[in-house]
Amino acid sequence: MNIKLITAIITISLALVFYTIGVFSERKSGSLKLKQILFFGVGLLFDMTGTTIMSSIANSSATVTPMLHLVTGMAAIILMAFHFIWAAYVLWLGSKKSKVNFHKFSLVVWLFWLIPYVAGLVMGMTS
Repeated sequence: MNIKLITAIITISLALVFYTIGVFSERKSGSLKLKQILFFGVGLLFDMTGTTIMSSIANSSATVTPMLHLVTGMAAIILMAFHFIWAAYVLWLGSKKSKVNFHKFSLVVWLFWLIPYVAGLVMGMTS
């Protein structure tokens, strides 16, 4: 296993860790807080970094990445970015009710993000 692949696996796994901490910390606290937004942001940065590294590996390889993985992966990053921006908006300008209910959106984003994450794991184990 080469160093680029190891780095990509570690960064994408760190994205999972940070994003999961943010989502479930928010659920547990009962309201959106700055620390959760920071976890969302760090998770997004790690995901973008790992995805960029994985893309460079895929581009230099003869292996074809399934279109579904590409589409869900790109959609997940866009959704995570939107989630991060929307969380900041809700924290600073949103109502108390929106801060309390934001965790529902967070969970949906997290669950969607798991689709390309798990697909990548499965593809990596079968190749």
